Amino acid sequence: MYRKYVVILLAFVAGLVPAVLSAQTETRWGITAGGIYNEIHFKQSDILKVDRKLSPSVGLTGEMNIPGIGFSLDASLLYSMRGSKVHFGEYKAWSSLGLGNTNVWMHNIDIPINLKFKWHRMGGLEDKIQPMVYAGPMFSFNVANNQKACDYKTLSVLLRFGVGMELWRRVQITGGYNFSIGETLRTRLLDQNVAKNRFWNVSVTYFFKAGQIN
Repeated sequence: MYRKYVVILLAFVAGLVPAVLSAQTETRWGITAGGIYNEIHFKQSDILKVDRKLSPSVGLTGEMNIPGIGFSLDASLLYSMRGSKVHFGEYKAWSSLGLGNTNVWMHNIDIPINLKFKWHRMGGLEDKIQPMVYAGPMFSFNVANNQKACDYKTLSVLLRFGVGMELWRRVQITGGYNFSIGETLRTRLLDQNVAKNRFWNVSVTYFFKAGQIN
């Protein structure tokens, strides 16, 4: 079901590309840093207890504003850690092999692509603050992990959405929810127990050039 929404969203973004290329767009770059509160959500959650974990995310963001209509596109190149504490030690299948309760960490290179709408005609207030909403897909490449009890997918696709604000036309603060639309990992024992990442994130981006407002 989620794949259908990703296809629709990507088609919508692709439909905007000709308009973006033909318009007098404004492009800018910035540095992004934030935090993630992640859950590795197993399909058979009754046989593996999991605790959420906090972790960082950092990288670069580029944004292209479409003048006059409040929409913009952005894309980022981010390094992130995502993980959870998995209670292997509480289940005989894993404890008999010497596995205890341990943090399962995944190191990722993430490429999120967002379609954003900013409220930009607010009687001059938009020079100080612009509320926004966003949605889009994220392509996540797993480049390292720390727990050999699991097999990991090299590429995961997530869907994300959230809200935020832009301050003084330079600083964006956003928060949202992200969830995998396919398998992220599975346990090597009981190998039908697949898992997906689900996480909340908060991030701050500082752009080196002020945003254009029309």
